[in-house]
Amino acid sequence: MADSSHPQEPPSTTQSKYGGFTRFEIELEFVQCLANPHYLLHLATLTTSSSDTSDPSGPSLPLLAHPPFVAYLAYLQYFSTAPYLKYLTYPGPTLKNLELLQNERFRRDILSPDVVGQLVIEGVGAVAGS
Repeated sequence: MADSSHPQEPPSTTQSKYGGFTRFEIELEFVQCLANPHYLLHLATLTTSSSDTSDPSGPSLPLLAHPPFVAYLAYLQYFSTAPYLKYLTYPGPTLKNLELLQNERFRRDILSPDVVGQLVIEGVGAVAGS
């Protein structure tokens, strides 16, 4: 796992392709999906096998509690910097939700329909106001 005190560099746009797309394009598509509160709820309902066991039938963790995925969400914060911000279609809701996902309590609370509903209302207001 990467050292969280030294964030990784974002991928270059000239790197090899993954299924016809660069890593940057894939990360951009994913991070933009985070603007959708219903997608956040979907992520919160997914589970993954615990990384400290080789038994696939072993205990599972919610994806949003899986340390490698949480580290990936932290890594994606490079989109909030000037060179990458311009690629976001809806930077307000995208970056707000990405920031909220850094909080462990929010990653649990997103399972609540009330939290999802509030994010929808705030997101629509932010997009309508732009």
